[in-house]
Amino acid sequence: MASIKQLDDRRFKITVSNGYRPDGKKICKAKTIRVPESIPKRGIPQYVAHEAEELERQFKTGYSEDGNMTFEEFAERWLARQVRYAPSTLESYRRMLGRVYPFIGAIPINRLRPIALENLLAELRKRTYRGRPIGEATVQKYLTVVSAVLSDAKRNEIIQKNPARMIDLPMTHRTAQYIPSPAEIQKLLDVLAKEPRHYRMFYLLSMCTGCRRGELCALKWEDFKCSGNGLLLTVSHSRSIVPGKGVVEGSTKNGHSREIILSSDIRGILVSYRRRKQMEALQAHRELSPYLFTDEHGQLIHPDTFTKRLRKIYASIGFPKEYHLHTLRHYYVTSLLHSGVDKQTVADLVGHADTGFLERTYCHPQQEQKEQAASTMRAMLRPEGEALFNLAAAYSSKSRSA
Repeated sequence: MASIKQLDDRRFKITVSNGYRPDGKKICKAKTIRVPESIPKRGIPQYVAHEAEELERQFKTGYSEDGNMTFEEFAERWLARQVRYAPSTLESYRRMLGRVYPFIGAIPINRLRPIALENLLAELRKRTYRGRPIGEATVQKYLTVVSAVLSDAKRNEIIQKNPARMIDLPMTHRTAQYIPSPAEIQKLLDVLAKEPRHYRMFYLLSMCTGCRRGELCALKWEDFKCSGNGLLLTVSHSRSIVPGKGVVEGSTKNGHSREIILSSDIRGILVSYRRRKQMEALQAHRELSPYLFTDEHGQLIHPDTFTKRLRKIYASIGFPKEYHLHTLRHYYVTSLLHSGVDKQTVADLVGHADTGFLERTYCHPQQEQKEQAASTMRAMLRPEGEALFNLAAAYSSKSRSA
């Protein structure tokens, strides 16, 4: 029960207790209120009772207990509790939060309002990267991280609402993703046949599994198991670049492992690749590395090496500059969806729980599908194949009416 003490005609002190501390003292919270002049005298008791009830509810449900903690303090505690993010993702969040602390870090988390976040976004839009203003999509990524922190505070009943969810944001420019055509993939495979074995194997697995770069770099021989005539691949780790720490191995991006079935052709190529790596190790008088992608000395290859090498390969065969290593992941997902594989299966294969995100991010209509759509629409307008407009008939009808 709340205790109410009248200080004068319109001032009241409300005290709420909520259990005891380890030393036996009561845990109390007090608040002095002033009843507005607009409230008539007969309405004062009801007004005060309502305020007391609201304070008691907030205090006992925990909304006020940690609400005075600054955003920076709570965000740092939030970062320390995260275990499901890959090291590179967590470090990215840490950097982004570090950039917003000067603007909102000192504000108590229960006093953070949408206007403060709007001012933050206005300041971020003034930032530049390599002499150019950063894009709106990047600005909104900062807000997404802030929102994740505030959502955690809301879930823990420290605040009642997430102010980041109350902001009207402008539309962002979505970068067009380009997917290789079947002819381009054939051309790429022909060129890869002339590449060193580790590059050939890396890019082939990228096309046939949709794995991210870091996941491929972390693959071990033990991740592959025989399954019928093919292979069962378990993807459970990733090697990513963390600023200040170099290349760090951790879990996959979503923290979960997944299984992918590979064809018998891939199995044969992988067996041949392993034999070659064993011969290299034997000639160098060393043990075979547990990892697939190592150099001639058995040392792990830096992830950037595969990215840079593929860009050179793309340039040598005249592929668009927009193509990159992740393009092969886009190709994998888009090809499966266009071939009729159900969305949930594809999402499981590439490590996404949200099929909607999968479609928005990875499913891109290829030129053939666009041409097929045009032909379908044409057939709908004139199923028999005749001309869309019978100009001769229209002209003769016009002549008769004249």
